[in-house]
Formats: sequence, structure tokens, C-alpha cells
Amino acid sequence: MPKIFMNNNEITVDANATILDAARATGLHIPTLCYYEGKAPIGACRVCLVEVEGAKTLVAACSTPVAEGMKVHTNNKRVREARRTVVELLLSEHEGNCQYCARSNDCELKAIASHLGIEDIHYKGEKPERKIDESTPALVRDSGKCIKCRRCVTVCREVQGVGALFPQKRGYKTVIGPAFAMDLDSVACVQCGQCAAICPVGAIQEKNDIDKVWSALEDKTKHVVVQTAPAIRAALGECFGYPPGTLVTGKMVTALRRLGFHAVFDTNFAADLTIMEEGTELLMRLKKALVDKAPVALPMFTSCSPGWIKFAEYYYPEFLPNLSTCKSPQQMFGAVAKTFYASKKGVKPEDMVVVSIMPCTAKKFEAQRPEMNSSGVQDVDYVLTTRELGFMIESAGIDFKGLEDGTMDSPLGFSTGAADIFANTGGVMEAALRTVYEIVTGREFPAADLRLAPVEGLKGIKEASLKITGTTPEWRFLENVEVRIAVAHGLENAGSLLDRLKEGKVQYHFVEIMTCPGGCIGGGGQPRYTDDAVRLARINAIYKEDAGKKLRKSHKNPQVQALYDEFLKAPLGEKSHHLLHTRYRERSKI
Repeated sequence: MPKIFMNNNEITVDANATILDAARATGLHIPTLCYYEGKAPIGACRVCLVEVEGAKTLVAACSTPVAEGMKVHTNNKRVREARRTVVELLLSEHEGNCQYCARSNDCELKAIASHLGIEDIHYKGEKPERKIDESTPALVRDSGKCIKCRRCVTVCREVQGVGALFPQKRGYKTVIGPAFAMDLDSVACVQCGQCAAICPVGAIQEKNDIDKVWSALEDKTKHVVVQTAPAIRAALGECFGYPPGTLVTGKMVTALRRLGFHAVFDTNFAADLTIMEEGTELLMRLKKALVDKAPVALPMFTSCSPGWIKFAEYYYPEFLPNLSTCKSPQQMFGAVAKTFYASKKGVKPEDMVVVSIMPCTAKKFEAQRPEMNSSGVQDVDYVLTTRELGFMIESAGIDFKGLEDGTMDSPLGFSTGAADIFANTGGVMEAALRTVYEIVTGREFPAADLRLAPVEGLKGIKEASLKITGTTPEWRFLENVEVRIAVAHGLENAGSLLDRLKEGKVQYHFVEIMTCPGGCIGGGGQPRYTDDAVRLARINAIYKEDAGKKLRKSHKNPQVQALYDEFLKAPLGEKSHHLLHTRYRERSKI
């Protein structure tokens, strides 16, 4: 535990710490732009420059390790002037448009410039060539705003294992983007939006669909309904100054009604429906393997995360048969809304507009997939991120904090606690096992408070097993079977898990994979900035929501039961198969 001197104050720090770590541990703020929590620092932006006595030059705090007796100055005149120069140089190339940039209110570069007292740019002249890439349904890239901090490169390569973005050329001509200056739709981008969530400026953002939703709401010939994903309720409050992990479910419902939606529903209803279909599918695959001794694709993978689906299509097409055929809850909801609900309301599917509020930019891509039209038209019309909804509420002049709590509409607004935890990594697995275990054994799920601790938390790959014995003739083939399960979040972790499966190093029956770190609560469309502390706060809020529900198992949802009795008839039945299931295809990759 070396002792160092920071601004003449003696402190004891961890031997493996950097100067930035030491400063943060003592509550001292050093600005950064390229730093990414938990990943090797690259020292690219130079905004975190500090002075170390005896060093020839100023050093980057993020990448300089501490040493016994080191004397560091983080805010003297030399440091302040150097930081100002660095930021002014960044601003000189940055196509800011702060008056109307979507990031104006939460731009990290603007905040640092203000903190440093920069009122003018001394370095004026030519700016790099600007390119705006709107090729994908989910994301927009504006190279003119890029400050080359490389955060997007780090998250795309090291967290998601995709590598769709990379620095090209050198010096003034450096460009961050897909290879050969191609558009995003020409490379193996899964449109997860983690780049947009981590970008400090407005160089990468979700494609804005707010105007399309306003137009639909103002069209008197349309019946416009909205569904809200489970992760939204633990994050939307951050757009209005609430701390991360504040549950705002009721205020969210009221705000959506005031925006003009004809009905406010819950994606959680469809999450309960997903468990019924996916749990039955898992049991049928196990029966085929154990009783019929027939070839069957095991382990079965969850299929509710569209970035993961596209990742498999690009990089692991040999595992596509292992994907559950279930559509995601978003798409199940759209199909049911435009058939079952539309029939009840006397509305034609083509006259109904389904809007989704999602924590995920990849959901924008998913809604436009050609497979997603089983209602006869596009099942989900528009997808807004949490950030877009926050902006929409604010622009409508709604005092969010002053709203009373509302409740979801029936019948597609009722859900159990099992549906809530879809938002968290491990949550889909927990929800599925609550139902599968009880259906097969006739007994309560054995874990305390219905929680399965081994699959919870932020560890990248989690494993567990559960012994199941069938108690009825239908399930008696499951005689003391140890069901092996795994959970991965973040596509780099997913790739590692799939590689181990390919090599025969591990065997499972059921695997949950979520695209984003922490699951949907850390999605690419959530309020910025999302680090592990924010993820954990949101996760805890979601489990609190689950614990507060009277019903906490998907098969106990009376509205889902009624949907089967009245419309679908049975899980994996003919109508369910048509509306709620699909297949995916291999994609060529560059």
C-alpha cells in the first residue's frame, strides 16, 4: 500500500492503482473522455493530464500507475492550461451545433469545457470531412462530432466482441468507424447501441423516431397503443433527476396517457407469455432427447435479446437451431395486440399503431425484421428508447415529478413479478425456472424468495444446476434430472461461452444470453452514463418490483391464462406457433 502525495496531501493507495484511481478514491475529480471503467486505459484524449514531480512531461492520470512517494498535482496552473489547450483542440475539430444538438444537455465535452472556463476557441481553421451514416434502423453516426476518444471502439471490441468500429488513418485524418469507411449496415454491427450509450458527445446516437410517434398520435384514423419494457421503470426517472434505481412505474403510465396514447400496456404481459411458450419448448426438447432419444438442439438459448440474435446470425450460425423459436416479448406483444386486442376493440390491424418503449436500440432493428409481421402487417410500428421517451415527456411540458401514479390498461397490462426480472441478467432464467419447476414437480420453486442467487449479479458468465423430478405421468420422464443452466451478458462473454460449448468443455440444457452488460437495465437506449454502480441500482429496483407483486410466476397470470382459453388455446399450439414463434437466418459477415 504505497503512500503518495496528491496536491500535498498524503494518501495511502492500492499498489495496482493508477493516479486516476487514487484521485477518485479520495473524492477528487479528474476529467476524462476516453476512460472506460474496468478496461485497460488507453490515454488517448489527454484530458486527464496531471503533473508528477520529477517527470519530464505531464502524464495521463488514467494510465500512469502510482509509486511510493509520488508527488502529484491535479489542478495547478500548468495542468489547468494544458487541459484547456487539449479541450480547445478537440473543440476546434468538433462540429458541435450545441444550439440544437441532441446531446447538448448531457454532452461530456461541453461540460468539461464549461468546467475549465473555456469561452472561445483559439484554434480555428479547417475541420475534418464530415459523414453522416443513417444506414441502419437503430443508429446514426455523425463523424463531424467525433472527438476520437475511442470509447466506442473499446465497448464494441472488448465488451461486445464485435469490432464494427475501429480507428483508421492517422493524425488529423483519423476516422473512427467501420472498415474502409463503409456504412454500419455493411458490416457485422448488431446495433446494440452500447457505442451510443458510451459516446461522450453526439457522434453516435439512436435514430430518433419521436416525430413519427407524434404523427401517429395526431392521426385520428389510428388507434395508438404503447408497451413499456420492464427495464424502463427503473431508469426513466434518471431523465428527470431521480437517482438510478428509482421505480417510476406509476408516473410513467400517467405520462404516457397524457401524451395521448389510447391504451398503455406492459411488455411484461408478453414476458409472462414468453415464459409459457419458452418453458414448454424447453420441456419438449428435453422430452425428445430423454424419451425419444432423438437428435435435438441442446442447450436451448433464450431469444428475447435482438442484439444477441444478430450476433449469433453473424458469428455463430451453427447455434441457430439452438435458439428458442419464441419471438421476443416486444414482438409477441405486437402480434397479440394487432390480432386478439384489435379484434376486441373492433380495429383493423392496419389501423392500429403499436409503439414500444425499450431500453434497447436493437429493438428498432428487430421491429423491422421481415419475420415480424405475423399479424398481417408490421407487428410493432415504432420503437422509442428510454432516452427518447424522457425527451418526449419533457418537450410536452409534463411535470413528471408532479404526476400521480397510474395503472396499466387491461388485458395486456397485467403481469407477474417474473416478468419484471426480464430486465436483469439472469432474470429470464429465474422466471423460466419458477414456472418450469412448479409445472413439472408440482412444488414451489426451492430457492429462497424465488431468487436463484448463482445466476444473479454482474459476473460475466454464471452457472447453476437444479434437480427436477416429474410428479405426473406427463413429466415422469424427468426422473431426478439435473438441469444445467448458464447465463451470459455482454456479447464478449457470450462468445467465450459459445466457444467453450463448441470445444465440448461445458454442457448445459438451457442458456440465457443478454446483449448488454447487466442485461436490459444496461441497454444502449438507457439514460447515460451507465456504470456498474448504476446497473446494480437498477437491478435492485427491479427485484424490489418483483418482490412487491402478489403474483410472481408467469403461469399464474390470469390474463395470460384467459388469452390461452379464449384465443391461443395452448402453448406451442397452431395459433401460438403462427403468432409467437419464428426462425432466424445466417448472415454473411465482413
